[in-house]
Amino acid sequence: MTPMMRRNAAWLPSVFNDFFDTDFMPRANATAPAINVKESDKGYTVELAAPGMTKDDFNVHINDEGNLIIKMEQKNEKKEEDKSVRYLRREFSYTKYEQTLILPDDVKKDTISAKVENGVLTVELPKVVEEKVKVSRQIEIG
Repeated sequence: MTPMMRRNAAWLPSVFNDFFDTDFMPRANATAPAINVKESDKGYTVELAAPGMTKDDFNVHINDEGNLIIKMEQKNEKKEEDKSVRYLRREFSYTKYEQTLILPDDVKKDTISAKVENGVLTVELPKVVEEKVKVSRQIEIG
């Protein structure tokens, strides 16, 4: 009978973690920002979590098809020079996100507003107010 080698399932991931998770190859963060959509009698509110972003990092518009497009893009470049060593170090940070939302028919598209506050983009989508006109009249009997 040949002795069976017992496999240790943990050795493979740790080898790869030591190899890939270094300063030269940091882990990629590929998560999308969280979005909340709320509805009230007066309209809809879209909230998008964007910590560290400013209003200049966003582009919010309605396309030709009447859909709401939210684009977020931030580029950071830091340069540090140490003249005694003559070493130049650069750190790049780039964040890009785009979301298309199909708007309901009852949204008043010409009054949509957006603001960024405390790391949250808030887009207000007011509803079309349908005025209920009471049709009251006398009907002649002929």
